[in-house]
Amino acid sequence: MITTEQQQWLDHLSDTETVTIVPWDPTCENKFLQIKKQIQDLLGQLQAVEHRGASSLKISGQDEIDIYIPVLSEEFDRIVNHIANLFGNPRSNYPLKRARFVTSIDGKHIDIFVINQNDNGWIDSEKFNELLLANHSMLDEYRKLKENASGKNVRAYYKEKIEFINKVLSQTKSDK
Repeated sequence: MITTEQQQWLDHLSDTETVTIVPWDPTCENKFLQIKKQIQDLLGQLQAVEHRGASSLKISGQDEIDIYIPVLSEEFDRIVNHIANLFGNPRSNYPLKRARFVTSIDGKHIDIFVINQNDNGWIDSEKFNELLLANHSMLDEYRKLKENASGKNVRAYYKEKIEFINKVLSQTKSDK
């Protein structure tokens, strides 16, 4: 099931551009560490900087690295402004929720998100990540979903991903 907010986000995605899925790239971790160092040099070593997404799970994905900077809502705008000094203006900004920046290393696309650590989207994504890491068969199912999505349009790809994530999260809630 897709929430109203998720559907609104899906509706802004392309239904003509297609997704290409590639095998996991073992250079991702080193590239993540380079960006993490830049961010922590700016914000301090105590600032959490998390590698997430397919590259952190070591599965096939869109040939990109997702990096998250979880912050308190009262720090959100300040951190967004600091990150803009490193990576330019955000490509998207949902105030007090998440801001996305884009950079690259050696041609590798990197999305950097300043994210409100108390937002349900972040909390749920962390639960989902933990569940995948703890359950090899679930991780393998997710990998296959991604690999089978290569060539689909962007909206259809993300719809399938969101439905899978929602299904996994609802199963764990009903197990409690």
